[in-house]
Formats: sequence, C-alpha cells, structure tokens
Amino acid sequence: MSNPFARIVEPLDPKQPLKKFFNLTKLEDVRYARLPFSIRVLLEAAIRNCDEFLVKKQDVENILDWKVVQHKNVEVPFKPARVILQDFTGVPAVVDFAAMRDAVKKLGGDPEKINPICPADLVIDHSIQVDFNRRSDSLQKNQDLEFERNKERFEFLKWGSQAFKNMRIVPPGSGIIHQVNLEYLARVVMDQDGYYYPDSVVGTDSHTTMIDGLGVLGWGVGGIEAEAVMLGQPISMVLPEVVGYKLLGNPQPLVTSTDIVLTITKHLRQVGVVGKFVEFFGPGVAQLSIADRATIANMCPEYGATAAYFPVDDISIGYLVQTGRDKEKVMCTKRYLEAVGMLRDFKNSSQDPDFTQVVELDLHTVVPCCSGPKRPQDKVAVSDMKKDFETCLGAKQGFKGFQIAPDRHNSVMKFNFEGCDFELTHGSVVIAAITSCTNTSNPSVMLGAGLLAKKAVEAGLTVKPYIKTSLSPGSGVVTYYLRESGVMSYLSKLGFDVVGYGCMTCIGNSGPLPDSVVEAITQGDLVAVGVLSGNRNFEGRVHPNTRANYLASPPLVIAYAIAGTIRIDFEKEPLGINASGKKIFLKDIWPTRDEIQAVERQFVIPGMFKEVYQKIETVNEAWNALEAPSDKLYTWNPKSTYIKSPPFFDGLTLALQTPKTIEGAYVLLSFGDSVTTDHISPAGNIARNSPAARYLTSRGLTPREFNSYGSRRGNDAVMARGTFANIRLVNKFIDKQGPQTIHFPSGETLDVFDAAERYKQAGHPLIVLAGKEYGAGSSRDWAAKGPFLLGVKAVLAESYERIHRSNLVGMGVIPLQYLPGEDAATLGLTGRERYTIIIPEKLKPQMNIQIKLDTGKTFHAIMRFDTDVELTYFHNGGILNYMIRKMAS
Repeated sequence: MSNPFARIVEPLDPKQPLKKFFNLTKLEDVRYARLPFSIRVLLEAAIRNCDEFLVKKQDVENILDWKVVQHKNVEVPFKPARVILQDFTGVPAVVDFAAMRDAVKKLGGDPEKINPICPADLVIDHSIQVDFNRRSDSLQKNQDLEFERNKERFEFLKWGSQAFKNMRIVPPGSGIIHQVNLEYLARVVMDQDGYYYPDSVVGTDSHTTMIDGLGVLGWGVGGIEAEAVMLGQPISMVLPEVVGYKLLGNPQPLVTSTDIVLTITKHLRQVGVVGKFVEFFGPGVAQLSIADRATIANMCPEYGATAAYFPVDDISIGYLVQTGRDKEKVMCTKRYLEAVGMLRDFKNSSQDPDFTQVVELDLHTVVPCCSGPKRPQDKVAVSDMKKDFETCLGAKQGFKGFQIAPDRHNSVMKFNFEGCDFELTHGSVVIAAITSCTNTSNPSVMLGAGLLAKKAVEAGLTVKPYIKTSLSPGSGVVTYYLRESGVMSYLSKLGFDVVGYGCMTCIGNSGPLPDSVVEAITQGDLVAVGVLSGNRNFEGRVHPNTRANYLASPPLVIAYAIAGTIRIDFEKEPLGINASGKKIFLKDIWPTRDEIQAVERQFVIPGMFKEVYQKIETVNEAWNALEAPSDKLYTWNPKSTYIKSPPFFDGLTLALQTPKTIEGAYVLLSFGDSVTTDHISPAGNIARNSPAARYLTSRGLTPREFNSYGSRRGNDAVMARGTFANIRLVNKFIDKQGPQTIHFPSGETLDVFDAAERYKQAGHPLIVLAGKEYGAGSSRDWAAKGPFLLGVKAVLAESYERIHRSNLVGMGVIPLQYLPGEDAATLGLTGRERYTIIIPEKLKPQMNIQIKLDTGKTFHAIMRFDTDVELTYFHNGGILNYMIRKMAS
C-alpha cells in the first residue's frame, strides 16, 4: 500500500536524485504549528509508517489533535528509527533472540525471521571494573581483566553480530553507549530508503534520553520491549502530556551543568512528570551548549519523565560540525528541518508551542550543589553539605538518615595503609570517581576538573593515598583533549588516572577498596562516603561499604577527594595546608568560566572526533582476535555459567491460554516507597553468602570468578537467585536490611530465592506489595524477568516508574495499582494475608478488578495494562511469546 503522506520534494543535496519526505506542513494544518516539537517527531514517525498494518490514518489525526486528546489515554504507535543497547542488557537480548529462533523452529516457522529489521548498535561499556587505579598501567590491566572475565560473553556477542543482520557491535574500550551515540552514532535526520525523516531511538538503558539534548527523540525501554521493536513491532504508547520547561537567564560564573541538572531533577520530582514528556524552551536554552543540554537530558530518568527534549537549533547544527560529522550531510539536515518546521529558535517566543503545563527556572538562581546521600533528587547546596550530612547522621533511618547514636557522631577509626597511619570518621571520602557519560561528555566540566587539578598540584595539595580515585571517560575523545590541553598529568598526580572507557563506578563497577579501609569502616560502623560525577546514588549501588554517596560535578569530585571528607565548609575551611604551611581554599584553585572556554575553543576540535571514531570498530585487538561460531542457531553449552537458554518459551504452543484468576497468593515481599530496579535485580558484586554464590560454587567456580550480577544476565539460573538480592533491601517483614523474607507457611526467615522456591514447590502463586515509584532507576528487564521466574504473578503498588511497568507487562506479570487515596495502610493490609486476584473474561485497559483476602476483606485495584496492545501481550503470556507466535505463523 502506498503511503498517503509521502511527498516528492526538490533534492536537498543537488548531487542526489529527487527524494521523498513526510511533511505535515504540506497539509497546511494549523494544528501542526501548535504541537510541541517532541510530538512533531512522534507525528513524523507515525506518518512514515502509515499503512494498513502498522499505523492508521486515525493515529495521525490523534497526534495532530494532541492538545485535545492528551488527557484521554489515547493510544498511538511509535516505531523508532534505531535501537541502541549496552552489553548488560544486550547479552540477555541476544540470548532471547537465540532462544526465540529455537522456539520458532520448534513451532514450524523460519528461525531467521527472528532478526532486527532496524539498525541496532550494541556498545560494550558495562563490563569493565575499577580493579586497578592510581597507576600508569591501570587502563591496560583493567581491560585485560575485563577480557579474562568476560571472554565467553564477548564471544557470544560476536556470534550475534554475525548471526543477525543489522546488528553492529562497538567493542569494549570504545566508550559509554550514550556518549558514543551523542558524538558518533546519532544522525539527527535519517537519510534512508529514499526518504528523509527525523532520527529517533529507543535503548535498553534508561539514560538513552541523553540524546534528547541533541534534538533526537529517544528514551529507555526494557530489553523485552526493545527486542520487539527490533523485530518490527511498534511501541504502543499513550499519547503523552508534555510539560514545557522554560529556562530563563544566565548561569552564574561558578555554576556547572551538573549543578543545573541536579536542580532540575529536584524541581521536576516535585512537579511530578512520570509518564510525561518534558520539552525545554525559552531564551535560557540558547545559553546552554549541546553538552550542557545532554547532561540535563541524561538525568531524565532521575526526575521520572519519559523524554527530556531539546528541539534542534543552530547550536545543535554547530555541534554536528564540531564532532566531525560530514559537512554536506549536516547542511542537508538543516535544510530538511527548516523545510518541515522543526528547526527551533529559542529566542523567538512566537515559535513556542502549546504545552500541557509550563514550569520555569531562572538559571541565575542555580547554585553549586551535590545530591545525596541516597537519591539523585535530594539536592544539597555545597554551602550546606557539612550541616546536611551531620543532620543525616542522627536522623531516622531513611533516604536522609542513618540513625547513628549522637555519642558516636565523632567516632574515629585508626588504620594502616601501605605502612602509614591514617584515620577514618563518619563522612570520610573513600571513593572519588570522575565517571559516567552524564558529565564526561561535557568538555567544560572535564576541562574545569583538569584546570582545578593543575592549580591544586601547583598549590601543593594532594589526595590521601587510600582514597580510591579514578577517571573513566565516556569516549577516547576526552582523553585526547585532556592530554593535548596539558592537564592530564596533573589529574594523574592527584590519582585520577584513566582506568577504563566504560560506566565503571557509576553502575557499581567500582572494584574493591583496600582491606584495611573496609576493616576500619566495618569495625567502626562508619558512614563512609563515595563522591562521583554519575547519575545515580541509590543504596548499595556504588559500593557495599559506602553508605553515603553524593553526585557532584567533576571539579567538586576532585575538591572532596583533596579534602578527604564531606564534612567541610569550603567557604570557611581550607581544602588543605601545603608544605609551606599555607591554607589553600577551594576559591583559590577554582577555574573561571573564561579560562575553561578558552581552553575548550583551542583543544576540542573536529579532527579529534574523526580520528577516534573512524577506527572505533577495529581498534581493539583483543576483540578482533575473538573467534565465534558462524551457525545461525546458537549451540548452547550446558556447562556455561554465563550463557544459558532461558526457560521463558518452554512448552509454548501456537494456541493462546486464557488468563486465569490468581488463587490464594502469598506475599513474597512488602516494600515501602522508591524501591529501585537496583533493589530488585542488583548489577554489582555477588555476595559470597548469597544463593547465586552457592549456585556458582556448586558449578566449580571460586569467588574470584563470580564476576558481577550484571555480567551474568545471560544465565537465568544466576539471575533468578540474584533477584531481590540487594544487601540494602528493606522488607517490612524483616526488622533489618538484607535480602531475606518470611516463608509464612513455616514461619522461617529465608533468603528470598529460597523462600520463593518453597512456595513454587508447594504450588503457591506469589505477589509483591510496594509503595510509590516502584521500579525506579535502570531499565533492566531482569527486574521483571527475575520476579517472573520466582513465581510472582502480580505486583500491587501505589505507583510505578514507566519502564519497569512496561517490563512487567512484557513478562506477563500483572502491574496492579491502588485506587487513588488508598494504599496498604488505609486498607489495613499487613502482607500476611493470602490474595485472590479476580481476572475477568473480558479485559479492557486500566480497568478496576476485585481482590479478595482470606480474611474476608475485599477491595479493588487498577490493572495497569494501559493499552489494548498491552492486553494482547498479556493474553499471550508476554511480548516475546506474542512475537514468536507472530513469526511462527
């Protein structure tokens, strides 16, 4: 069927033949000019796929009528142009594809139909850890160890890149997925199959939104949903509300993009933007570089929105040139955007579209700040950090409290490190990491950190040797300009050597602390501190021994490392005293904005980007040397503890099974608010006393060979045992933190996995009770797959983070939500009851269903299948089952 909206236009590039593009302005529809720019991208995607199978003309009309229908739960399809993956989520995706090929073959279909039909780029960035630091060979030693640990995973990914078309692997050591996307992969405008159209992307990582800063609409999805997109299935979404975020004024001279994004994160958490788009506008946007905008867009998951969109403007076009993109293609990009009314001038208020709601921020009011000690939205002005931490010490256990007895607030633990005596107290910094694409993608804050390091060294300041310092840039370009500008050597003198090109400390791959430091922290029950330039600081994420973790700009990471403690008032107390006895204050070494910009103009140039990225797929010799099988069907190794055929499709038939009422379910766990996907499915170290450790030991592995949960996501036996295994888990059934629960039939306290196995053997279904923001954080699909394998049939929560709810739907786990004004407390639920969840024969989106307790009490909850398509997935037992049946038939 021909597309009714395709238009022949004059070629944007005179060297090319006539091309078609999709252009609503040709319809001269007044509604288009009032649409938010982010909704225009959805519209162009819908038009591009407008045929009788994927997208209907009515879908296009609904998007045009966004202003009218935005509050009416209108379902629209979205088919993004690209998919990106990182290896922690990419390995299980390729495992699923391999298993789906097996399943399709068993059902009599063509297994090679399981293949990405849109471009899919997988960047290996999650495997490297900070095992070595503060030495010139740290990078090489960490990379060698990464390959030693992950050779089997990497061979499997290399098989996937050969077995599946349209799948490109960016090898380890290349950088962080979102920074590589920003600097290299993103097109802004696609030029494909004879059409121009806006670039758009979904990724198996929640921080995919970083690319919104360049004007490419993108957001994170679970691996399950991404797999369906790669196979050609549009995302079914409710047409979102769009919050307009108006930026005014200019930032103060000492303020960084990190300070701005932490301020916005706190503000938008208070506004409430879960499930909504945020679109930035106003004259203040023109004061921000693309790197600044990308930093703000990167932390979109932390303030809860689906997307954080900055429309393309001339600064965006300039960034494409700066990063070495082809100049002729960049000019075509600009001409296309002008032709379809999608090039923004933020100083021209007549271009301001209609929004659901408008909130404002005067950039001049932003002050230097950090966030913590346990959540990204808990912003603290740097001037208040000392007082705030000391208040947290004694406060009740919670997001802002550690419940340390007053007489222990000044406890001191002495220890010896490398032959010298040191002291630790509450608030001592033991990890200081310049890490994460959130900040390392921004030359201004990275060069700012380098210039601060230079001034600190010249002033005679040092960092205590036991503090674990590290620098893990998001791409090789960063090292290039730090070296060329002459600041790299000063960073190294303070211990900030390059330790790897990957996510590292930001995702919990912080590696071990010195034994004497761990012993001092443990014996003194100290609240030790990690300071990092990352985007998340949830409990147990950064390191098991840092109970307080603060997000900060790279210059502040260095400042707190020099100070050695978070309990410092930089305005009144010196960072340190040099050999001459002179007190050195932070203001003495903080670089000015003019200094930073002068260095950036001189050293951040297009040639650097071209040189780094032209060899990105071939530069890793260890990757090039890997051999992988060439078979289209994967040969599973039963001895492997990394790659295992998952049980999700066992017994799958073409016939649908009617969903049944859940009878007499026990509650496996009962939670409060803000349970994150890190709590549900941790990515970090595997504790030696955990069910996963016992399993790996039984397979002949030593603790040194355990690696991390994230690296084991290709093996369901490990991941099921790692579900709810976070050491900081707070279960209301247990009076202390830890991954345990009560098995109610016996009354025993057991590890969560062991309790679930007992219930499963007895044939008892399970549910989970939770508060607000259930599933916040990373997009990891194992936070849904794991509970599914434990026998969890439903979750009952006050609210959900968007991606996790989608993941539950994708696995056939029912997301239930309390009615407005109700929760476990108002309903008198203890979690010790047994729950019967009535599933009607005829289901509709967001319908109320009845829940009966064995106490005789009955109440109702909302079944959070938000669209008809999601109900179709539920009837199929999940989205992957649906895709297998579709391909097999």
